[in-house]
Amino acid sequence: MVQSINTKVDLVIAGNSHLGLTDYGKIMVGDKGFEFYDDRNVRNYIQIPWDEVDSVIVSVVFKGKWIPRYALKTKKNGTYAFSSKNPKKVLRAIRKYIEPDRILQSLTFFDVMKRLFKGKNRDNYLK
Repeated sequence: MVQSINTKVDLVIAGNSHLGLTDYGKIMVGDKGFEFYDDRNVRNYIQIPWDEVDSVIVSVVFKGKWIPRYALKTKKNGTYAFSSKNPKKVLRAIRKYIEPDRILQSLTFFDVMKRLFKGKNRDNYLK
């Protein structure tokens, strides 16, 4: 069994990890970090301490009515994408530990296309 990095848990909710193939499991937000545990394979888990999180990137659709997925960008190991049943509840729990200015909205499909055609900084896909 895997040892949790959290001493106090704020939220546990059903969610998906979009790292390669989609894995179904539980998302846990606590005082020490963000954790994902797979339902089928106990050895498949992701633990991200809060001091390792650089920013949280949120995909917003229909002017905030629907949030299909969110991603945690780490300082060293890249970006991890997740989705859950109630993403607003998860993001509110994350906001306790990550400053609101580090929670970013991702670009829409049309914004990405507009930047590609204008030739502006093609590597920057965040607002």
